[in-house]
Amino acid sequence: MHELVIRNGRIIDGAETPAFTADIAIDNGRITAIGTVAGKGRREIDAAGMIVTPGWVDIHTHYDGQVTWDPYLSPSSWHGVTTAVMGNCGVGFAPVKRDRHDWLIELMEGVEDIPGSALAEGISWDWETFPEYLDSLDAKPRVLDVATHVPHSAVRAYVMGDRGARNEDATPADIAAMSAIVAEGMRAGALGFSTSRTVVHTTKDGTVMPGTTAAADELLAIGKAMAAVGPGVFEMSSDMNPAEAEFDWMKSMSMDTGVTVTYSLLQSPLQPGNWIKLLELTRQARAQGASIAAQIACRPTGLVLGWQSTIHPFVGRQTYRDLAHLPFEERLEELKDPVVRAAILADPSRKMGPLGAIMTQGFDRMFRLQQPDGNLDYEPRAEDSIKALAEAGGLAPDAVVYDMLMENNGRGYIYLPLLNYTEFNFDHIHAMMHDPNTVLSLSDGGAHCGVICDASFPTYMLTHWVRDRKRGPTLPLEKVVAMQTRDTARLYGLNDRGVLAVGMKADVNVIDFDALAIQPPEMVFDLPADGRRMIQRASGYVATIVSGVVTYENGEATGEMPGKLIRGPQYTSAAMAAE
Repeated sequence: MHELVIRNGRIIDGAETPAFTADIAIDNGRITAIGTVAGKGRREIDAAGMIVTPGWVDIHTHYDGQVTWDPYLSPSSWHGVTTAVMGNCGVGFAPVKRDRHDWLIELMEGVEDIPGSALAEGISWDWETFPEYLDSLDAKPRVLDVATHVPHSAVRAYVMGDRGARNEDATPADIAAMSAIVAEGMRAGALGFSTSRTVVHTTKDGTVMPGTTAAADELLAIGKAMAAVGPGVFEMSSDMNPAEAEFDWMKSMSMDTGVTVTYSLLQSPLQPGNWIKLLELTRQARAQGASIAAQIACRPTGLVLGWQSTIHPFVGRQTYRDLAHLPFEERLEELKDPVVRAAILADPSRKMGPLGAIMTQGFDRMFRLQQPDGNLDYEPRAEDSIKALAEAGGLAPDAVVYDMLMENNGRGYIYLPLLNYTEFNFDHIHAMMHDPNTVLSLSDGGAHCGVICDASFPTYMLTHWVRDRKRGPTLPLEKVVAMQTRDTARLYGLNDRGVLAVGMKADVNVIDFDALAIQPPEMVFDLPADGRRMIQRASGYVATIVSGVVTYENGEATGEMPGKLIRGPQYTSAAMAAE
């Protein structure tokens, strides 16, 4: 008798095999049979009319703090994620000296918009070194598997103190010490190293984070230290400016050490066509023997603006600022007052810099998110902007925004796509997805709590890109599943998962594809210290299975905790057979 049998499902195996109907048997956390399974299971799931996929492997999350207190790692687990890779963009919480706890919290709060009060109350800090951090994670139960990078900012601060925080050049002794820490972390089980080279990532006081301007010799030395231990991934967010110079050291690192380098790729409104150039440089580097991959997103990096969000169009107006300290329900009563509304709309917005101006006054790039039919539109037309709607109705755009935010009892939201939406469509994303040098990523699960909820990416890939898109071509279901299972797993050497095949780890989603949907965003206050975060739930996940154990049924947690800390690349002979 098998431990678990999934019957009569439409198998989307993650290897881009055409869909087929079959049973799946699971024993001891592994898939033991696919086809017609004669033997019964101690438990059986009837998947007739459902699709059966591998569990999603999300390689870009920021659960580094949340993982220490939350065994569920929501919202990612709500969206069928069974493996989450943390420690991206150079931020994390190890290694750390006792007097740097608050500094790392403030850095994470500034870069990733995670409430500092929640981190301060939730993190136990029962570690100093990176191996001790992994040991702490290893001892905690959770519903899904987690893995992490060694983060550059923490390493720099640990070795260089304030000099590292100020982005001073590292000395040869500094570089040797940092390299030793990274090697130690890799030996303990880190999947790689991460850094940030973008001016967008700043501390709370507006300075760029440690490592942003690190010289090539520092980065190359760390890459060599990684390679001396074994396979690893060098992950980074970068402005890629100048692109050729960045690719020079990236290519050298990969070719000299064998380390895989991966960078974030988004269309910028400042250089709308630069992504094409970057992909060509990636292609050229790979043709010369480098292992470089661009991480792409499935929709814009966009802000969800509401009265409870980190920012909205009225945060710079004095009348609103006078109310901002009030508890939300009291503030909402004030906002309902026509006199208050008129005063806020009459106020000028204070100067907040170019980005602040876009986030508060960029009405030509703001849109209604939830449509009258209840659906969420992340690919709106330019003619549906707040500015266009206001002009058509003879109204002021800020008045239109105000009234939209007041919908749903003051819980209405406006969508502001910042990156990846220069031309008001997804055509460039479609092209990126078909490039052989890209990998789907950038959900930022656990981060940007006050204004973004892109942890819903895995579900959105199926709903929008396979089933619902109206403004351009869709993608085959088989390809979309492979993009967020096999392809993401392989980038990090997690070759024991991501494909439904005999011998592979039994991480599985059973999905009612027709009913699959992303729910509207909502702001909740369920982090430690009543910290705020924006969440989106999903419907249509019939079951999520981790290592053969059902963790969610019809969107509800079962209480089972089969998740583990992943230490290093994972191999299985079946992985090669499933190619």
